[in-house]
This record gives sequence, C-alpha cells and structure tokens, in this order.
Amino acid sequence: QCEEAAYEERRYPAGKWACVTKGEPMYEQSISMSFMKLMRYICKENSVGCYLGMTVPVLNEIHLTKEGTELEREVVTAYYLPGEFQQNPPVPTDPEIHITERAPLRVITRVFYGMTTEETILREISLLWELLGSTDAVLRETYIVAVYENPSIPQRRNEIWFICRA
Repeated sequence: QCEEAAYEERRYPAGKWACVTKGEPMYEQSISMSFMKLMRYICKENSVGCYLGMTVPVLNEIHLTKEGTELEREVVTAYYLPGEFQQNPPVPTDPEIHITERAPLRVITRVFYGMTTEETILREISLLWELLGSTDAVLRETYIVAVYENPSIPQRRNEIWFICRA
C-alpha cells in the first residue's frame, strides 16, 4: 500500500533532444512511429553516419483535451542526446526529426508498469492527482510519459511526470 502511494520530485538539467511530433488516431501508433524514426536517427541516419548510443528515458509529451477526459492526438516523442553530442548534435537525415534545446525541468513523478495506452495514462494521471490533492504547483494540461525499457517488454517500467510551474 505504501509503495502504491510513492511519488517523488526530480530536477533535470537543460539539454538537447531529438524530437518527433505525430498525431495518429491512437496514442500507441504515434509513439511507435515516432520511436522508429528516432531509432533510425540513433542508429545511422544522421550527419555523422554512426550509432549515437541510446539514452533513457524516452519522453512522450502529451496534452489533455479541455475536458481533461482524453488525450490530444498530437504527441511529442523525445530522445536525449548523449553527452558527447550535446554541444554539436548530429543533423538528422529525416526532416520530421527536430533537435530542440529544452529548459531545465522540475517534475513530480510516479512509477507504473506495463503498456502505455491512452487508458493507462489517463488512469495514472488521475491516480497522481488523487495523491497530490488540489494544487496549482503543476501544469494541468501537459504531462510526460517517461519510458525506460523496450516497448516489447510486457511489464516495462514507465513514469508519469507532472511538470512543476517555474
């Protein structure tokens, strides 16, 4: 019961990320298509023509509809560039991949396991709101799903991130 209620606050430094934005009919389609594009970039389809190295977590930035009952179609999937490429990121050959400098981030995060579907994400958002109670310290419309393991692992580790206001 105690572990169920656990959440923590974390800080992440500013850095460069390779990002793809997709708006497929289903969340799972968007993240799958975006991740495949990012994997090609990581593996060889970049200006240096070599494997860049995998970093975790891979982030999926999501937005809720005004009613807060479902996800907006558009999802941004982001891969953190390894340290040696932060100053001078290799240029993607795919025009849908954009290198973005993201500001430092402070988040409230909670672990969950298994598949990430619109249904599981909405449930995790709801659970974390229940735990936090009413607060204006975090954003209400933008959330991040952090994925730490290969999507094919059935009980993979994920986190829901609530973004703290500056």
